[in-house]
Amino acid sequence: MDIRITDLKQGVRNHDRVNVYVNDKFSFSLDVSQVVDFKIKKGLVISEEQLEEFKKASEFGKLYQRALEWVLLRPRSERECRDYLKRKLIMSLRGSSLSPRSNCGFPSEDINEFSDRIIQRLKVRKYLDDLRFAEYYVENRFVKKGVSLKRLRVELMKKGVSKDIIDEVLANSDRSDEEEILKIIAKKRAKYDDEKLTAYLLRQGFLYDSVRELVARSSEMD
Repeated sequence: MDIRITDLKQGVRNHDRVNVYVNDKFSFSLDVSQVVDFKIKKGLVISEEQLEEFKKASEFGKLYQRALEWVLLRPRSERECRDYLKRKLIMSLRGSSLSPRSNCGFPSEDINEFSDRIIQRLKVRKYLDDLRFAEYYVENRFVKKGVSLKRLRVELMKKGVSKDIIDEVLANSDRSDEEEILKIIAKKRAKYDDEKLTAYLLRQGFLYDSVRELVARSSEMD
C-alpha cells in the first residue's frame, strides 16, 4: 500500500504549523518553512524512510520553538540551554509518534544531534550568546541584596561561561565588592553584631581585609 500525503491543514493553536495527513489519518505536523523545504503537497507518495524523516523534522521544529520561547524569557547560557533541551528532549520523545528505538524514542546520539542543531540555530540567530548572558547576569544578580564578585564568578562558571568572558564582563562591570558589602551591611546591621556580620560576609566570598574595615566603619557610625 502506498504511503501518500492526503491532506494538509493549518494548525488550530499555532497557525504557523501545518498538520499533515497520511493515508487519511493525521501523522505529524511541520512548520510552514519545513513544508516548503520538503516540497510536501497533497498526493505526494513517500517512502517509509521519508515518513520517518518528516516525523523527526516535526519533533525538531516543535522543540526548537519551545527552546526559542524559553530563551526569549531572559538571556540564558549555552550550558543552561543544553541542559534544558536534554530534559525536554527526553520528556518529549518518550511521548512522540516516532518508532521506538530506545526508551525515549531516539538513541542518545540523535538526542545529542537535536541539541547541537537547536543550539547552533539559536546562536546563529543571536538568541543565545554567553557574553550577553554574562553581562545580564552580573547586572541583575542580587542588585539590591548585594553579592561578591567571587560568588558571581563561581556562579557563571557553573553555568558554563568561559573564564575569558567572565574576566571581561567583571572587568567592565560597575559593581565593586566595597559597594556590595555596604549593601549587605545596610540590610544586616540591625540583626547582626560585628562578629556575626563579619562571618556572614566572609561566607559570601568577600575578602577579609575589606570586610573588617567596612564592618568597623559601620560600627563607628552607629
